Amino acid sequence: MNRLILIKYGELTTKKGNRKFFIQTLEKNIRSILKKFNFEIEYDYVRMYIKCDENELEEIVKALQKVFGIHGIVICHKVNNKDEIFDIALKLLRESNAQTFKVETNRADKQFPIPSMEFSRQLGGYLLKNLNVKVDVHHPDQIVKVEIRREGNFVYLKELPGIGGYPVGIQGKGILMLSGGIDSPVAGYLALKRGVDIECLYFESPPHTSVEAKNKVLTLASILNEYSGHIKVHVIPFTKLQEEIYKKVDSEYVITVMRRMMYRIAEKVAHERKAKIIINGESIGQVASQTLSSMSVINAVTNMPVIRPVACMDKLEIISLAEKIGTYTTSILPYEDCCTIFLPKHPVIHPNLEKVLNFEKNFDFESLVDECVQNKETIINFENNEFDDLL
Repeated sequence: MNRLILIKYGELTTKKGNRKFFIQTLEKNIRSILKKFNFEIEYDYVRMYIKCDENELEEIVKALQKVFGIHGIVICHKVNNKDEIFDIALKLLRESNAQTFKVETNRADKQFPIPSMEFSRQLGGYLLKNLNVKVDVHHPDQIVKVEIRREGNFVYLKELPGIGGYPVGIQGKGILMLSGGIDSPVAGYLALKRGVDIECLYFESPPHTSVEAKNKVLTLASILNEYSGHIKVHVIPFTKLQEEIYKKVDSEYVITVMRRMMYRIAEKVAHERKAKIIINGESIGQVASQTLSSMSVINAVTNMPVIRPVACMDKLEIISLAEKIGTYTTSILPYEDCCTIFLPKHPVIHPNLEKVLNFEKNFDFESLVDECVQNKETIINFENNEFDDLL
C-alpha cells in the first residue's frame, strides 16, 4: 500500500481569520521547494497531504524539513476502515521490532462510531494478541498513532519535527544586506522564519574583492534559498563609490560613511523592489560599526525599519545556528568582502554625526549611490551554477 506525507501546521492553526492565507502561502512555498519532484497536494484548515512517487518520498521529506510554517511531518498510510487500520498498525509495529508500545487515537470525525479511548483499547488488544509485545503507556518503544478524519484514516508511528515559524512571504518582503560573513546569513534565516520574503543585497568592489568572494555570497544565498525557494541576489558595483570614500574621508571614519552609503543603497533597492524593511546581521558591540553610537549615526540615513535578528546574540550562539542551517562552512572561507579589505587599524567607535555630515559634503555621493543602484546585477536562478563548486 502506498504511503503519503501528512503535514501538521502547528502555529498556523492559531491565526483564525488569517489561517486561509497562511495555509495557501505555505502550499505555494512547498510547491516552489519541491518543483523538481512529481507530487500532488491536498489540504484543509488542519492538515495537508502530499502524494508522491514512493522512490522520491524520503528526499521530499528532507526538503520539507526546511519549509517554514510546518510543525510536523508524518509518513503515513491512508486506509478506508477499521480492518485496514488494524492490518496496517500490525504491519508497522511488527516491522519496528518494538518490545513495548501504546496506541494514541485522534478521532476528529465524530461520526466514526467508536470513541478514541475505546478504539485505542481495541487496537491495543489486537496488537497484543498477534505480536509478542507489551503495553507501556509511560515509556513505550513505539507509539502507534491513528487519526480518524472525514477525508480518511491515517496510521503512522513517527512524526518528524518541522522547523516551525510562519510561511515565507506572509509578512511581505525585506532586503537582506548579505555579506560573506557568519552573521548575515543567520539573520536572513531568522527573518525567513518569521514569514519575511527576502531578497539579498551584496556589495562587490572588483578588483579589490575577488570573484571567489562573490561566489561565496551566492553560495550562501543558495543555501538560504533551500528555506525559501525564490531568493534573488542584487549585486551592487561598489568600487567607484568605495574608492571615493577612501579619498575624501578620514580613515577612522571610512567604515561609518561606507555603511551609511550601503544603507542609502539598500533603501533605494527596497523601494524599487517593494520591500518593507532592511535586514542585516549586525550584532551589538561585535565590531566598531556595531556599537550603539555607530549604529545610531549609520541608521540616521534611512527612515525605513531596519531589522537586526542577531543583534542580541553572542558570537557562539550565532555560530551554532550557522552550523545548524548549513551556512557556517561557507562563511568561514577566506575570501574578503568590501567591508574588510580596507578596514582601518583604528575605526571610530563613537562617531560624531556632525563630522560625518562634513565628510559627506566633500563628494557627490548621491549620484554615485544612484549609479550603484542603476547598475546592479540581479541573479535569480541558483541551480547548476559554478559557484556551487566552491565547497
